[in-house]
Amino acid sequence: MRAPQNRRVFVVGYGAATPLGKTFTGTWRRAVKGEAGFRKVTRCQVESACDIVGEIPDWNPRDLDFADAKEVYNWNAAFVILTMAVCKEALENAGIVMDDKIAPRMACLIGSAINGSDAFRAAVNDLETRGPLRVSPYLLPNLCANLPSGKAGMLLKFTGPIFSPQGACASGNHAIGIGARMIRDGDCDFVLAGGADTPIMPEIIHGFANMNATIKVQPGDRAYTEHGQASRPFSADRRGFVLSEGAGVVVLAAEEVIKTYGLRPKAEILGIGWTSDAHHYTAPHAPTIIRAIRETIEDAGLTPEDIQYINAHGTSTPKGDAMEIKCLREVFGKQIEKIPVSSNKSQLGHTLGATAAIEAALTIEGMSRGIILPTINHLPDPALADVDVVPNEARKQKIEIALSNAFGFGGTNCCVIFKGV
Repeated sequence: MRAPQNRRVFVVGYGAATPLGKTFTGTWRRAVKGEAGFRKVTRCQVESACDIVGEIPDWNPRDLDFADAKEVYNWNAAFVILTMAVCKEALENAGIVMDDKIAPRMACLIGSAINGSDAFRAAVNDLETRGPLRVSPYLLPNLCANLPSGKAGMLLKFTGPIFSPQGACASGNHAIGIGARMIRDGDCDFVLAGGADTPIMPEIIHGFANMNATIKVQPGDRAYTEHGQASRPFSADRRGFVLSEGAGVVVLAAEEVIKTYGLRPKAEILGIGWTSDAHHYTAPHAPTIIRAIRETIEDAGLTPEDIQYINAHGTSTPKGDAMEIKCLREVFGKQIEKIPVSSNKSQLGHTLGATAAIEAALTIEGMSRGIILPTINHLPDPALADVDVVPNEARKQKIEIALSNAFGFGGTNCCVIFKGV
């Protein structure tokens, strides 16, 4: 294999569809106001107290200029067309116009946690109610993890590598990390890196509920009447995450092509660290999380004292949040008292494979604007009192170096460090 070219890698654009908005612009506008995107589930019927979810508002794929009724019917794994729309937004945000030189040098890496489960659900229903000849011939393509990237390529006309990093809830950071390595090594010049998940269906909702992973909103809970208060990372009364749908994509580019095409860099990818736990399929494991954070800092050529903000994984689970803070204390020592640590999941819920890419985009936008997004719905937990979680309101504060954490089922951990420009 050829030697790596050690090129610098930058983020030049991004797109997102989240419970706060069907575009990144809409998401940011509500995020900076401290709003949450939660409501009673409308996409399906469930018999569970875990019925507060995050749904993309006003999302209808038939409203898109590239998707007619037939396209939407055939590609009924919702993450496919959602990815196409967000990749299109990301390229427009970056100011990239596809041409014969860019197309073969652009890769697309879109991760997911549950992939096309909704398409499989529809096929089972067709088989049971309409017979075997009514199972869609599009079923198997809909289930392929690389299809969102592939369909995005068909729409946007790039022909570089496409595949799906499968890292559960850390998939977005895995996509960013692998994409940055590919550019660094000269395999491509541009990468659309991110994740997409559309888990709002009865089986997934009930499955998470029975794991005691998602919040059960009972009478007396403050979210019972105020649904926006359901996700409360690092709070004394946190009771589980809010399941959400969404997609996020960042556009990565090599330094020299940024100059060639007159693009505007938003942040540099400085470091990546990834580990696995070999411990438990859901429970976090301190030693390997700590190692992932330390390896990210080392990869960036930094020290813990250089980190100015941490975008936490912060899911709003009692054990998960406590474990993440424990790990941050171990890495940063007393300095953790001086570093803002906030969780976007307080506003977005948990979008599974999409979450890390969405949070990366929000972190970078915040860096460019001198704003740290808050951890809303916060009631202080005495056990976490030494940590500044940016409670309840966005903060004007200039930061140059940010660490973003993502940990996933199966015991996978991936962290990324961004430097503002």
